Amino acid sequence: MRSTGSVRASPLIPVSMGRSDAQTAAVGRVGTLSLEYVRQGSRTVFGRTRCQTPWHLLPPVYLDESGSAYTLLVNPSGGLVGGDHLSIDLSIGPGAHALISTPSATRLYRSLSQEAVQEVAITVAEEGILEWMPEHAIPFAGSRFRQSIDVSLGAGATLVLWDAVASGRIAHGERWQFASLDNHVQIALPSQAAVEEHYALVPGARTLGIGTVEAWDYIGSLFIVGDAVSATRWTSLEAALWEALETQGGHGVLGGVSQPSVPGLVVKLVARTAPIMTHVLMELWTAVRQVLWQLPPAILRKY
Repeated sequence: MRSTGSVRASPLIPVSMGRSDAQTAAVGRVGTLSLEYVRQGSRTVFGRTRCQTPWHLLPPVYLDESGSAYTLLVNPSGGLVGGDHLSIDLSIGPGAHALISTPSATRLYRSLSQEAVQEVAITVAEEGILEWMPEHAIPFAGSRFRQSIDVSLGAGATLVLWDAVASGRIAHGERWQFASLDNHVQIALPSQAAVEEHYALVPGARTLGIGTVEAWDYIGSLFIVGDAVSATRWTSLEAALWEALETQGGHGVLGGVSQPSVPGLVVKLVARTAPIMTHVLMELWTAVRQVLWQLPPAILRKY
């Protein structure tokens, strides 16, 4: 075939897509993930879903006979850098049950000025169940991160939510050397009552700083909230959680259980190492699943 020395553009593919410099710069930095779960027979399945780079969507798998849909939130970029703005919009339909986790810890990379932002909006409809159990975040030296998790629960819905952060890349000598970390969790019930946790950590700052938590390397919060659980069952669960914590006492972890102003329990943990924190978390989570739903421990697949 002889070349004519010229190229004609197909009328179906414009030579220029008209993408602005701002839009191009946002690719991979401004990502949205929208997940809807619905009950279909005895199983929970995807409803409408949508993802935008860097989020990547994997189909749910089923770990046991409960029909709960287990999904990994995958960000192939490995972490967040300054200027990233990622969002998650998660909806659990009536009677649906979803378990959400991540393949590994979320890395927060160094930034000279801009924050990395992650915003999570969660709605759990009537009689729905959500177990939100991501791996912890690791802030690198000089990183700046701001996260908000806003949850709205319908009547009879139940939430188990875990949120944790490391002091930094400990093996690299980066304990508490990030620039700033701002974290806000709010869980609202149909009654408009809510439980809220908000902390801002600024290592080295004269007025904010990090306080007595500086002696530890990992901090985490476990929220169990729902208006359908009886008072008797809350009492049983609180006893089981205390037993799990006391069994691990003196092994590099310190924790406590409190009753918020809404129906539920909150566990606060500080730990010396990630394996210790993960082990204690699994003991606590096992107790939650057994007492609330008579379900076996969740053995998560991370691939």
